[in-house]
Amino acid sequence: MSSILPFTPPVVKRLLGWKKSAGGSGGAGGGEQNGQEEKWCEKAVKSLVKKLKKTGRLDELEKAITTQNCNTKCVTIPRSLDGRLQVSHRKGLPHVIYCRLWRWPDLHSHHELKAVENCEYAFNLKKDEVCVNPYHYQRVETPGSPAELSPTTLSPVNHSLDLQPVTYSEPAFWCSIAYYELNQRVGETFHASQPSLTVDGFTDPSNSERFCLGLLSNVNRNATVEMTRRHIGRGVRLYYIGGEVFAECLSDSAIFVQSPNCNQRYGWHPATVCKIPPGCNLKIFNNQEFAALLAQSVNQGFEAVYQLTRMCTIRMSFVKGWGAEYRRQTVTSTPCWIELHLNGPLQWLDKVLTQMGSPSVRCSSMS
Repeated sequence: MSSILPFTPPVVKRLLGWKKSAGGSGGAGGGEQNGQEEKWCEKAVKSLVKKLKKTGRLDELEKAITTQNCNTKCVTIPRSLDGRLQVSHRKGLPHVIYCRLWRWPDLHSHHELKAVENCEYAFNLKKDEVCVNPYHYQRVETPGSPAELSPTTLSPVNHSLDLQPVTYSEPAFWCSIAYYELNQRVGETFHASQPSLTVDGFTDPSNSERFCLGLLSNVNRNATVEMTRRHIGRGVRLYYIGGEVFAECLSDSAIFVQSPNCNQRYGWHPATVCKIPPGCNLKIFNNQEFAALLAQSVNQGFEAVYQLTRMCTIRMSFVKGWGAEYRRQTVTSTPCWIELHLNGPLQWLDKVLTQMGSPSVRCSSMS
């Protein structure tokens, strides 16, 4: 039942009162989106309260949140077929939704969570019920830099023995993003300094955590591009955690990703384009896999190492796919797409190549 002035039950108000807010996430132009986020949080709490009232576990949730105690009982809801919970038009993993709401507003993925030992219905146990007690999960500490990945120190072979080992170092900007419409570059390059960022279709000013494509103008824009831009919506979230890069589709339309690193992991053709449906995520780069490849390639010489530069570029199209399964054969035929350059691995390659000296065959310059 809806009314002009929707009634918020006292228990929902109390639970919302314990909601953790993301410090300083508002920023210029974000007011409307923040308002929508507040409404969505309220819906998420109401939905949970309704489920827990039926099972009598509501008191246990309040107890856990107010005492902030992990020795409370499991607070469970039925697990859906795909494991996700839909609130309004958004889908997410239930334990992530409620841990983000009541503990860590900057939580990006279930990869950052680990259940406490006494949790009998932890999400990863894949039981018919899943525990959403936010104090039954711990945040996994992820290294800011993959400097401890093995091997991150490489000694190029087949060269003089006085060469210094080449170590991985984390750059100030972990990736650079360029936006394209068909075969034309549009706007400035976005440099990502935060471990999580969204690329969306809104017109808010971009900041360190958002690259908004809605403001970018292009005099050559055609009707197909215009229509596609309208469907980008909340776009894609990219996050860099513990040496791994993930892409999560926040849009109501799928995104399409070409990641050579991901394709190699699954034994796919290097040019394979992977479709990420709304609400799903994909690991698109792994530093440890790249380090192993680099160590292997160093033994094969300069050209083998140089070939790894293509691994450090990821292409991603909004709404429209390309490749063997689609009528658009190349990414430059898609209306709206972005290209990510992973700066850490690229700079590491650059240092290794410098140590290895000149190639026996000329290579074009690396950008």
